[in-house]
Amino acid sequence: MAKEIAISKRAKISEAQQYVLLSVLGAAIFLGAAISLTLHFIKVIQLNIEVISAEEASIASYSKAIKNIGICKSPKGSVYTSEELKNCNPGSIDAKEIPGTLRANILENMAANQALASVHKENDTSCVNPLNGKKYTYADMMSLYNSANTTEALITASALIRRCSALRVIPDALPTSKNEEALLASLNKIFVLSGLEPDSLNPTGNSEVSTFSESVNTLSVQLSVEANSAYTIKFLDNVERSIRDFRIERATISWGGNKLVLQAQAQAYYMIPSSLEETTQVIKGDENE
Repeated sequence: MAKEIAISKRAKISEAQQYVLLSVLGAAIFLGAAISLTLHFIKVIQLNIEVISAEEASIASYSKAIKNIGICKSPKGSVYTSEELKNCNPGSIDAKEIPGTLRANILENMAANQALASVHKENDTSCVNPLNGKKYTYADMMSLYNSANTTEALITASALIRRCSALRVIPDALPTSKNEEALLASLNKIFVLSGLEPDSLNPTGNSEVSTFSESVNTLSVQLSVEANSAYTIKFLDNVERSIRDFRIERATISWGGNKLVLQAQAQAYYMIPSSLEETTQVIKGDENE
């Protein structure tokens, strides 16, 4: 009888131990799953934080560029909202509404530059004021700009300033394309103004990045002229005064009878077109964690 009781007790103890073991095992599995899920959610949260931070940095960068250039009016907050960008119309914005921006400085300062405005330009009938038959002055153009009360009138006045103010000289001084024909035309005009006819005038075809800026390329041209010294000096003086910048790389001067023989190779400059391109940044979670 005592033996049977002992066996019964032993069986109950063994059964209890099994229950305890199963409970501990279940708790361990549950705890492991909870820890694993917690670590997973932490990684997801960290990834979301990185994505949101990158998105905010991108929005801030776009907003800064738009605001500094003067494409849109300043945002109400620190960055532009989708609604503000949707309602932005650059053509309807007055320079007075975007003070201190690149666009306002170009319109108010560079366009008014008297030194640039004094550079000779072939007559353009679109720059003649129909009210007095004279060329538009900067004051005339700004008067039209400031009195514009519609978007169309503002756009028209802005186009007039770009075409007829000092700003018109900038594309002549630093073109945005290689255009060898335009370069030869500029030099030929200098020859005509100097009362000379070149013996030879040819582009070399060489084009390379300038030494002072990676955004500017050089274009070489060779020329030869034979004339008396007064005409040659006048030609070199006109080259120096030209709005298009020329750099004489090398030159030889010799006397041929009563004439001065000039052979030279010069460089002119042109801007390399550039554009802003959108970039895509892929943010990944740490696969090793």
